[in-house]
Amino acid sequence: MSIVPRVLTRDEWVPLADAHAARADALTASYRERAGRGERHAIEDFLFDYYSARPAHLRRWHPGVGVSLEGAPDHAGWRFYATADGVTSVDAAAFWEAKGSTVDYVESLLRATEGRPAMRGCFGLHEWAMVYRAGEDRRHTLPLRLGQEGTDAVVDSHDLACTHMDAFRFFTPEAAPRNALQLTRADQPAREQPGCLHANMDLYKWAGKLVPAVPSETALDAFELAMEIRYLDMQASPYDVTEFGLEPVRIETPEGKRDYAERQAEFSRRAAPLRDSLIQACVAARQAAGVATFAG
Repeated sequence: MSIVPRVLTRDEWVPLADAHAARADALTASYRERAGRGERHAIEDFLFDYYSARPAHLRRWHPGVGVSLEGAPDHAGWRFYATADGVTSVDAAAFWEAKGSTVDYVESLLRATEGRPAMRGCFGLHEWAMVYRAGEDRRHTLPLRLGQEGTDAVVDSHDLACTHMDAFRFFTPEAAPRNALQLTRADQPAREQPGCLHANMDLYKWAGKLVPAVPSETALDAFELAMEIRYLDMQASPYDVTEFGLEPVRIETPEGKRDYAERQAEFSRRAAPLRDSLIQACVAARQAAGVATFAG
């Protein structure tokens, strides 16, 4: 890939930035309204609690590496931007000096994940393993759809095949030994695969790590996908989500397993171009910074 530099006039880029801000505001409106009232949402707030980006961060428009802006005083004052002769762009050298190791890790992880076949046999049991024999010591206040005994019975009757470290680390002590893989942070790039809901949800996290090298449209696309995945994650969980007007995906039944696997496959398909876009942002940042080609 070779970067083709572009310069956008103010008349060209301001409408793009305004449209992006409006889209971000629409996507975060319910969260901001709830926050103003001091209310919580057990499903949606995960994306703001677990991941670090705030609504204000999401609405800030970044064109990405290789795109320069005329008449952009706000951008000129942001971190990792530089201005020369009235034209402002991402300072790739400064970005790389601060975040080069992060870019290398993200690219390595995403390339490894991209190169593996998608697995569709976990059926969302990671959420069940997080409350297996937990009693009242649960991560969520939502009631269990089948009660504790029924939840434990579902886990007892299935094989656990979680491949995502940041799900596995929340397994109860009784559930962790039941997983087919004993995952560690060090082997995360060797285990993640593109069928995993959480690996695809995490594309939003990696986009945030790459700001401002990644175009903001990609970050918002990743946010939207992550929110949809989050809903399936909770619908297929052991929790009762009917108070949100949702029907459970009953993964303890053959019909529920088919439904989950089909939706999981669709999310995997939609995540693929986003994963590739993030990889290309890593490549572009490295190239713009004059760093040697990534060796893997």
